[in-house]
Amino acid sequence: MQTTRRFAAFATVLGIALAACSGGATTTPTATPTQAPASQAPASEAPTVDPSSLLGKVLAAGKIVMSTDPQYPPQSSLKSDGTYEGFDIDVGTEIAKRLGVKIEFTTPDWNLITAGSWGGRWDFSVGSMTITTPRQKVLDFSNPYYYTPAQMAASTASGITTLDGLAGKVICAGEATTYYDWLTGNLDLGSYTPTTKPPAGSTATTLSTDRLCAEAWKAGRNDFQGWLSSSTTVDQAIKDKLPLVKVGDPVYYEPLGVAFDKSGPDPTSMVAKVNEILDAMRADGTLKGFSEKWFGADMTVGPGQ
Repeated sequence: MQTTRRFAAFATVLGIALAACSGGATTTPTATPTQAPASQAPASEAPTVDPSSLLGKVLAAGKIVMSTDPQYPPQSSLKSDGTYEGFDIDVGTEIAKRLGVKIEFTTPDWNLITAGSWGGRWDFSVGSMTITTPRQKVLDFSNPYYYTPAQMAASTASGITTLDGLAGKVICAGEATTYYDWLTGNLDLGSYTPTTKPPAGSTATTLSTDRLCAEAWKAGRNDFQGWLSSSTTVDQAIKDKLPLVKVGDPVYYEPLGVAFDKSGPDPTSMVAKVNEILDAMRADGTLKGFSEKWFGADMTVGPGQ
């Protein structure tokens, strides 16, 4: 401010001096506002969305279709009124809300979801999917939105109470799950390699959904003695009084992400947007709140973090 005043005073003195030297009247020029040419006007900072991308198509449709499992509480389950509830349902619904679109649900088999090539039948999977190296060949993933321990269980009818007790036994897991991969020695989590090994001599069998292993015990089926699933699913089965007990400590931890089909419309901008939304949900406590609501604990922070 002081510099401006000094400059104005100097200009006044200089103007008087010039007038005296010219010996005549001076003409004061009319000030003209300075404007940048129209071509140099600041461009809008609003990002453009490729209408052919997955994000562009979802925004244009005003809705997003999410695949989910109707028999996977507390992550997802179908209620008697035809609506869904669970941790993944809450997370997916909140993502849709922050995208500004409605959400719809569909229930394909898990092996179809993990295989990719969805053919546009759904837009994303918020299904507690572990991020593995083989899956990354056909699917794009968000950053992990939570982490779960993989927990072994045994039927109460088996009398087994330790991990070693499952040696030589048959262990059930869901089809196309990391649990089956671990049991068969094929789990690839990239930089994280579980150090715990399956019980010696054990073999694996599968049902279409993890929870059905415990439901089969309730129905009297005893051709397998163990069950491997997420600790959250095992805990829920115990709460529901299914005939099982936990066996040992978790055998490994899983980073779980939101998945998108690489063979469909380009998901790059959608992945970036969902990561942005998940970061905001983590920062404002929404993600932690959903975890505590459904799991009774904050599982949104990875082991060692």
